[in-house]
Amino acid sequence: MSNNILDSINSPVDLKKLDIEEMLKLSDELREFIIDVVSKNGGHLAPNLGTVDISIALHYVFDTPKDKIVWDVGHQAYAHKIITGRRDFFKSLRLDGGCSGFLSREESTYDVFGAGHAGTALSAALGLAVARDRKNAKEKIIAVLGDGSLTCGTSLEALNSISEFTKDFIIILNDNKMSISANVGAISKSLNRIISTQGYNRLKKLAKNFIIRIPHLGRLVIKAIGRLEEAIKSVIVHGVFFEELRIRYIGPIDGHDIDELIRTLSAVKEFDSPVIVHVITEKGRGYKHAEKYPERFHGLPAFDPSTGENINGTEAASFSGAFGKILCEMANKNKDITAITAAMKQGTGLTSFAEKFPDRFFDVGIAEEHAVIFAAGLAIGGYVPFVAVYATFLQRALDYVYHDVCLQRLPVIICVDRAGIVEDGPTHHGIYDLSFLRAIPELAILSPKDSIELRKMMEWAYSRRLPAVIRYPRGECGEIAGSSEIECGKAEILREGDDIAIWASGRETDTALRTAEILSEKGINACVVNARFIKPLDAALLRAHASKMPIATIEDCALSGGLASAVRENLPLPYSHKIMRFGWPDEFIPHGKQENLKVKYHLDPKSIADDIIKTRSHPAG
Repeated sequence: MSNNILDSINSPVDLKKLDIEEMLKLSDELREFIIDVVSKNGGHLAPNLGTVDISIALHYVFDTPKDKIVWDVGHQAYAHKIITGRRDFFKSLRLDGGCSGFLSREESTYDVFGAGHAGTALSAALGLAVARDRKNAKEKIIAVLGDGSLTCGTSLEALNSISEFTKDFIIILNDNKMSISANVGAISKSLNRIISTQGYNRLKKLAKNFIIRIPHLGRLVIKAIGRLEEAIKSVIVHGVFFEELRIRYIGPIDGHDIDELIRTLSAVKEFDSPVIVHVITEKGRGYKHAEKYPERFHGLPAFDPSTGENINGTEAASFSGAFGKILCEMANKNKDITAITAAMKQGTGLTSFAEKFPDRFFDVGIAEEHAVIFAAGLAIGGYVPFVAVYATFLQRALDYVYHDVCLQRLPVIICVDRAGIVEDGPTHHGIYDLSFLRAIPELAILSPKDSIELRKMMEWAYSRRLPAVIRYPRGECGEIAGSSEIECGKAEILREGDDIAIWASGRETDTALRTAEILSEKGINACVVNARFIKPLDAALLRAHASKMPIATIEDCALSGGLASAVRENLPLPYSHKIMRFGWPDEFIPHGKQENLKVKYHLDPKSIADDIIKTRSHPAG
């Protein structure tokens, strides 16, 4: 018989058979297992190490999947996945056809609500709770969210509705500070045990009903007692905010004390009003490198677990890094430049900017909509804001890009990072932004092929003083031949040819050049064009090419609404049938290695060249 407790956990039913000592051992084993898998496959490490004990306690106390746990974001749910029958499947984390790094309803009935973006848990769980109430069912609904999610507008909107819509709702607030709060001590624990017990709350209710009947004084006494209780709790547990929303507050409690977690959750399970349990956890818990550098170990590629270092060595210069460096240099010369990000300071390359220009850097938290409107206000106030945001998260702020920036023709420059396919899957692929953005008037959309062009585009957008989007992918930004100056709506020819014109955007110009080399070996002389501007497109050059040869487009974007759509729209009907389009099809693209996904969808140079040769040999007609 194996001494490894994790080997015996095939569902939460097995977890309920353990005593507290065995659960503590399981906690250590889960962390070791998560570190081992993430070190090989990459993934979100630090946040998941912090929620191991919460996951154990939740599945021990509640009857899942009948009781429903709704996780916010999903990158804090690795232990949840492992406990709920996916131990062996978890070894394929983020691999092609393997375990998703986020919540997926297709993957398991325990993943009640699919989640990859922050701020969705409260609204989704509230919907489930109201549906339950309408059916007179009794299952428990538990929403687990990180403290960062409370900066998200949707979370605050949901909080405003909870007590109005249901009386049976549990929130776990995972507050992953760098160390356990001093408030998690004997006094706090004692108070929490008192205010979470059925006896206390039953006595409180009876006392209230009795005192309120006292003539003239009853209501005054109730108010005084209420103020006293809230004063004590506000000093010790800072729960007044939630109490004002009529959500009972419990905490903070040590999120790594499984025994305390189980006692508290067992108590609040019996509450007849909405409740929030404030849990303090340590991001990166149990792995010294992640404890020391939790932000760096939030999401990362494969690494050596003994050292914490990337197994592929030092990463090549990235677009994110180049963006941050260029913006610092521009800000040195231009005092009106500001930078805004939504809880992605390091990810978007703005760490140095924040250190050098603290009075001109603004991290608004997980609030992309606010970031864009805030930028519009700064612009009216005389500044030129650069808003750095991931493509997948910009989708949340589209109305504000239109209504508050473009409609007012304000000089807000939105720098869209992670544009294109990523390993995390459909919740994070940045391939839909162009489809949303291209319809907005007055918005210039540019895509640099390398860091040199990124600099030119940032300087051009700054000097233009009108709305602009500059989009670039995650990863390397090495130089590609060609470095002419930026002229609005003008493309750049990187290679001359007269058999076919390949128009590409951003880093896909490199794919186009490599495709052209393969075609050259087959006797096909391809012209390669760096589109530079997706909007306005260089229609004059495009039509000149279309009058002489077929056109192919390559983009790291959805075909619907991207570069290919722009090319079709800018060509007269007689020529539009001569276009070969290479981009992501109209379906949800799964997670997996970028290079493997490109081969699978025929978007690597060899596959593109083969398809061009086949099409030329057998033209549609």
